[in-house]
Amino acid sequence: MVAARRQQRRRRWGVPVLLLVYVGYVGLGAGVLQALERPAEVQAAQHLLQQHWELLANHTCLRGPALQQLIEGIIQAYKSGITLRGNTTSLGRWDFSGSFFFSVSAITTIGYGNLSPSTAAGRIFCILFALFGIPLNLVLLNEIGQLMLLGVQHCAHCLEEVFHWQKKASLLIKTCALVTGLLLFLLLPPLLFSDKEGWSYEEGFYYSFITLSTIGFGDYVIGMNPDRTYPGWYKNVISLWILFGMAWLALVIKFCINFLESSSDFCQWNKKSTDMAEDLMDDNKNSMAGLHDVEICNDKDTKPKGPDESHTHTAPTEAL
Repeated sequence: MVAARRQQRRRRWGVPVLLLVYVGYVGLGAGVLQALERPAEVQAAQHLLQQHWELLANHTCLRGPALQQLIEGIIQAYKSGITLRGNTTSLGRWDFSGSFFFSVSAITTIGYGNLSPSTAAGRIFCILFALFGIPLNLVLLNEIGQLMLLGVQHCAHCLEEVFHWQKKASLLIKTCALVTGLLLFLLLPPLLFSDKEGWSYEEGFYYSFITLSTIGFGDYVIGMNPDRTYPGWYKNVISLWILFGMAWLALVIKFCINFLESSSDFCQWNKKSTDMAEDLMDDNKNSMAGLHDVEICNDKDTKPKGPDESHTHTAPTEAL
């Protein structure tokens, strides 16, 4: 009964404490990002404004409102995937490969934000498509993850039978699976992005993690540079890489969650053991106090009586 009350008390206070930790962690991230990114944002805004006024000063025939309207039109066209290339425009974001890549980013909930439907029919279809596609994607990711896990367990079992390793085989196979996943999904893809997109290795690694973790900021997206020509297989291969990479990263995150939960359970077990030890010590103290009281009572009962108490003499009543 006491343990159940303590568990309820821990649950009652655990959620507010976890919420405070969560808010504090997010606030810490916000503060650090503001300190790191705010100066660059201010500098970029000042540079853009300076270019704007220099353009108006050097070309007096331009008017401010007309230039502003042209800039807004260029920005809107770029959001729709249209860019100026001399006297022509570049298309290609809504061809089959681009549409296929957008469909994958929609049902995987990555949502880069660089491309979205512009028609009412396209938006309605996107809602219905994601409504049934997201559960399908979750089921598929779970199956792929289970298949990967079964493969790791099968390899570990084979090593145990061949080399008669009990504990080392499982640890070795898990380490190999982790290293292989790191190579295939995080360390090697930036080399491909450097070749096809012109990014640095750090930018490619950043894009890989942001994509596979479904954060999807949209600051780096493949196949969007109008100055580059991409092969037809490029976006399709990247779509498969996203699918299998998300399944692998989900297993890694699940392992981290299990590790944190086991650590939390271990801490709670230690606390429970400490509480039980304190309760036992309290019970022992109470028992010792009770025994001490009993001994005092026994000492009082066995204390030798005085002569006046041991021999009571009643004087005879004198006859009248």
